[in-house]
Amino acid sequence: MPTPRLRQFWTLLLLLAGTAASMFVAGQWAWHRSLLDESDSVQRQLALYGQTLAQRIDRYRTLPEVLTLDAQLQDALRRPLSPDEVAQLNRKLEQANGASQSSTLTLLNRDGLAVAASNWRTATSNVGVDYSFRPYVQQALAQGRGSFYGIGVTTGEPGYFLSQAIRDDSGHILGLVAIKIALQELEREWLQTPDIVLASDAHGVVFLASQDAWRYRLLEPLDDEERRELNATRQYSDQPLRPLDYRVDDHLDNGGRLMRVQPSADMPAPPGRMLWLTQPLPGTPWQLHLVHTTHSSIADSRWAAAAGGGGWLALSLLVLFVRQRQRLARLRQRSRQELETVLQQHAQELRTAQDGIVQAAQQADMGLSRSLEHLPQGVVIIDADLKLVAWNSRYVQLFRYPADLMQVGRPIEDLMRHNARRGLLGPGPVEEAIERRLAHLRSGTPHLHESAKGDGTVLEIRGNPLPEGGFVTSYADITSYKNAARELRSLADALEQRVADRTRDLDAARREAEQANRSKTRFVAAAVHDLLQPLNAARMFTSLLRSHLPSDAERHAVDSIDGALAAQDAILNSLLDISRMESGQFDVHIHDVALGPLLQVLGHNFGVLAESQGLKLRCVPTRAVVRTDENLLRRILQNFVSNAIRYSRRGRIVVGCRRMGDHLRIEVHDQGPGIPEALQREIFEEFRRLDEGRADDRGAGLGLAIVERLGRLLGHEIGLRSQLGRGSVFWVCVPLGNPAAAQQAAPPATTLQPSDDAPLQGSSAWVIDDDGPTCAATQALLQRWGCTVPLAAGAREALAAAQPGQAPQLVLLDVHLGAGLHGPEVFAQLCQRWGQTPAVILVTAERDATLRRQAAERGWGFLAKPVRSPALRALMSQTLLRLGESNRK
Repeated sequence: MPTPRLRQFWTLLLLLAGTAASMFVAGQWAWHRSLLDESDSVQRQLALYGQTLAQRIDRYRTLPEVLTLDAQLQDALRRPLSPDEVAQLNRKLEQANGASQSSTLTLLNRDGLAVAASNWRTATSNVGVDYSFRPYVQQALAQGRGSFYGIGVTTGEPGYFLSQAIRDDSGHILGLVAIKIALQELEREWLQTPDIVLASDAHGVVFLASQDAWRYRLLEPLDDEERRELNATRQYSDQPLRPLDYRVDDHLDNGGRLMRVQPSADMPAPPGRMLWLTQPLPGTPWQLHLVHTTHSSIADSRWAAAAGGGGWLALSLLVLFVRQRQRLARLRQRSRQELETVLQQHAQELRTAQDGIVQAAQQADMGLSRSLEHLPQGVVIIDADLKLVAWNSRYVQLFRYPADLMQVGRPIEDLMRHNARRGLLGPGPVEEAIERRLAHLRSGTPHLHESAKGDGTVLEIRGNPLPEGGFVTSYADITSYKNAARELRSLADALEQRVADRTRDLDAARREAEQANRSKTRFVAAAVHDLLQPLNAARMFTSLLRSHLPSDAERHAVDSIDGALAAQDAILNSLLDISRMESGQFDVHIHDVALGPLLQVLGHNFGVLAESQGLKLRCVPTRAVVRTDENLLRRILQNFVSNAIRYSRRGRIVVGCRRMGDHLRIEVHDQGPGIPEALQREIFEEFRRLDEGRADDRGAGLGLAIVERLGRLLGHEIGLRSQLGRGSVFWVCVPLGNPAAAQQAAPPATTLQPSDDAPLQGSSAWVIDDDGPTCAATQALLQRWGCTVPLAAGAREALAAAQPGQAPQLVLLDVHLGAGLHGPEVFAQLCQRWGQTPAVILVTAERDATLRRQAAERGWGFLAKPVRSPALRALMSQTLLRLGESNRK
């Protein structure tokens, strides 16, 4: 058997090994998952960059084609021109090029000589220069059109050349028109992103880059033929083409790569591994690249590793606690059994001895007193006259009687007086003690008691009357049994103390685990709060950007960005809800709720979405009243219905109720692919989702996890039944309520629905937030709605700018303003300086129900970040309308 110290060593080793393994597995899983998500996001971003580059080129592509139809240009290529005609052509091309500084138009004859150019006024004019060696000239003369990217021979500026041949009426080529498109402005736009954006040609040469150190780098080695071609065309002039020293560590499933760039004197490499994605640019031989840092994936990996290690520690401590309780319970049970066994043995021995004493007493009357010598107890027998009849030597040894005192027929009173003289009868008058004992013997009443002698001996005294009169008394030495009982009681007390000590230790470990879980919960809440700040600014900017974009394609791109931000918003809100539920901060308000209106709103909100997916949603009407939290029950049903729409490709979705005794089961039926039985429990875990969902709407795997937690929070049973190929039924079981109580509930207050922005026109508002991008985005958005925004800054700037009597009509106020400042407290100071109290809308990333309730009690508006611009506009309009009505009163 292993020693306790060895068991402790192996337990500690298993705990540490499990923690390390859990952290490693969780970290690796989170790393790969986050990396794939980042890769998909970067792929979409790369597609947007490619679309922007293609649109910039297409903007100029038709201009050479239009100029080839110009009769004046055709005539100029048929004959020699005078200086005045050349000047006239130069002005024509300059006028055709317009005010653009991003392109240059050039007219060339069949020999590749530039006849006229739009840049004829500059010192680096193209006029008179021979460009016959350029590929775009050779391609146009041979194929009718050409394209080429390179550094200009005359200007020394890089650009993309598009050429179009000019033909006469019979189809013979007279010359060509070429346009050079400068792409430096595009590179300057790329500087706005922290990622590295590159474009490479067919030879693997980087010719466009968001960072100068990456430009003119070789992604692949050049062979001799390629070098001769580049030298012949002078594509990159005298620029040195240096190889890019990088190493690929891994390949992702979507085509991305993990790579490291080796630093050099002229190449400051970014730290750590980078995510490199590449895609071709349609219509060109170019490749577009995006190099993205993996800091976010590393942070996710570390957080997941910490969560995995913490979960393993909490589970291990719980198992150790349970095992310790079981072991201590077994020890207590075994101790009680051993004590009961000893006591039973002692009782049996005493009963056997008593039976022997009675038998010996009966024999003593017949002259057989020698049989008492075999008894372990001291025995004395007296007759009806209270005189000695028989005894054994054990009795004489216990009380140390002198030999002349022990005689048959001697009154027992003499023995009592002898004991009294030695102090064995206890304190008090001697005569009373002797008389009391004699009276007890005369009464013939059985007795059993214990007596402790001065030397520590404990005697068990048992007396019984004889059938023919007289009395037999036995004296058993139970000192050893008493000592054993004391030792057993000491052992039991020690065990109880050990149990109490271990219980305290386990309680301390449990409190530490709970503290770690609370710390993790606070960290998640703080992290989600910080993530919602930039997300709020991003959604504000996208709302502002959409109105400035002229084309449907650009607006569609902005809508896609806003949709991605909304999805991210939903994931962060789900994580925050899970964190609040785990920390016990989720407020629950149970009351009687009429179910019919709730299902009606559910069908109205999701009906259009179902129809857009080719589905039919039906909510069966009901008059049932249930006892629940209306908002939380709505969230459970919304998750069920949205999942049914996401995973169903045809048929109907039905929401209905079944009565189950004093409960009502609300069911959502779909005709989706069904769920395998092995996965029916797993889908209620975080980040678990099936692969059969729509490719553009698969969710994050948090909806059903939140449903399961909400069910436990409300005490509502959650369940499902499903068959592969036949669909699924998700249900929640809710207790029935009191219809009378539901009818007495006050109807919801009506809200104002302004039809336009009239209340916002000419109004004034302050934006107080500690996040600079959020302030800038909100200020721009309000100004576009016609509001005056004198201030959009933090709390200190607002306090410094506040002047008496100059309060705005409305204040958009954040709660956490940095440096320990609290939004409502800052607003109270502002009101003191203004001498006025304007209307307030709290705009915060906090989801605390208490904060929302306090805002309602003060008559303030409340919006949770990230804010949707229609919601902000509607709430501001309502607030200003109510303010105007109160002023008129």
